[in-house]
Amino acid sequence: MSRLIQSKAYGPVVVDDLQILEFPEGLLGFEDYKTFALLDAHKKPFFWLQSLDDTQIAFILIKPSIFRDDYNPGITIEELASIGVEQMDDCLVFAIVTIPDSGPMTANLQGPLYINRKNLQGKQCVSPLDEYRTKHDILEEMAARRE
Repeated sequence: MSRLIQSKAYGPVVVDDLQILEFPEGLLGFEDYKTFALLDAHKKPFFWLQSLDDTQIAFILIKPSIFRDDYNPGITIEELASIGVEQMDDCLVFAIVTIPDSGPMTANLQGPLYINRKNLQGKQCVSPLDEYRTKHDILEEMAARRE
């Protein structure tokens, strides 16, 4: 089935039920917002995570593997058990993107979002590894990858 939602970026949008995600614990700093729609952004390789609880809450996402082949934030199956993950291959992994008025576009690799493809539940985790920060320059990382 599909339904009409309001999005911050695109106004009214029809989404399929398979695009509706539940984050039982919310996101860090946004714990009260549990239901989101995952939309393709109009510019690849980005996605739009739109809150269905408040149309003013939305996030730009990117798959870290696009610019970081070796991305492994050290999150365990046990940490993802609360969203029913049985194996890591069940998950889609995203990073929240920040696009400031001035300065580089960055991705939060310290707080990845895991989405269980089987039940459409998600969770934001915090990487225990020191190499990941909340602001990784995406274009710089992509340029380094090409070298």
